[in-house]
Amino acid sequence: MSDRPKDTPKSRRTRVQILDTAMRLFAELGYDRAGNAAIAEACGLTRGAMLYHFPTREALVEAAAWHIHSAREAAFEAEASKLKPGQDALDGAIDAYWRLLSSVPFSAFLALERAARQDEDVAKAIRPAQEAFDRGAMGRATPGFITAGVDSRFQASRDLARFALDGLHRAALTYDQPERIENLLNVIKRAVHMLNRKGDVTDLWVD
Repeated sequence: MSDRPKDTPKSRRTRVQILDTAMRLFAELGYDRAGNAAIAEACGLTRGAMLYHFPTREALVEAAAWHIHSAREAAFEAEASKLKPGQDALDGAIDAYWRLLSSVPFSAFLALERAARQDEDVAKAIRPAQEAFDRGAMGRATPGFITAGVDSRFQASRDLARFALDGLHRAALTYDQPERIENLLNVIKRAVHMLNRKGDVTDLWVD
């Protein structure tokens, strides 16, 4: 007899509830504080019910990583639909990514990545979803980067935007935060335009 949960509508709903709750608690509390017991309690489930669906922490983390990955892709698609007619797609993609970094799915995955630096089991569990995001981030769902190209120069422009924004989001700007962020976002956009040879941008700074 299989120990796997039955694939019924109720079972699927419960799994989604658990994974949605795990994502929210990872974002709100961090990985360590959002243990399986805390997730089960937030779902109104018994320990036995939780173990029925996710018998180990590793099984939950792996499933949660893919669930969060799907949520991040869905968020990208929603942002792509908000591009206005005539709006520069590259600038729109950068603005969208910057907004999404503060959302629950992105905060949740960041919590997993922080934990992975200290825990090899977490690192192993989330690595496939990490790789899927790395290959698709700011690409599949955001038109500006779909049309940008696939060679090394275009890859560099995508990586520059993504990792500059990731770093800026994690930074502690202690003064003039709005102005400094706006200036840096503009510099990132101009750098991406220059790398993509899009338009007549030739200088990172506008006097």
